[in-house]
Amino acid sequence: MSITVNDKETKWVKDETVKELLKRVKYTFPLVVVKINNKVVPRSDFSEVVVPDNSNISVIHMISGG
Repeated sequence: MSITVNDKETKWVKDETVKELLKRVKYTFPLVVVKINNKVVPRSDFSEVVVPDNSNISVIHMISGG
């Protein structure tokens, strides 16, 4: 049982939320977009959305510049 986070295979944890996953894999940047199987997860739902087994997760850091 595993998931892929930004092209790196990692252990899948039953009932783990997006918020918990981000903490576990040490994504602490405050502005990120998360996609599970190419579907965007609203930031307001990070604490409720459970990561399914065999998922492909993309975590994208939002950076502004000028």
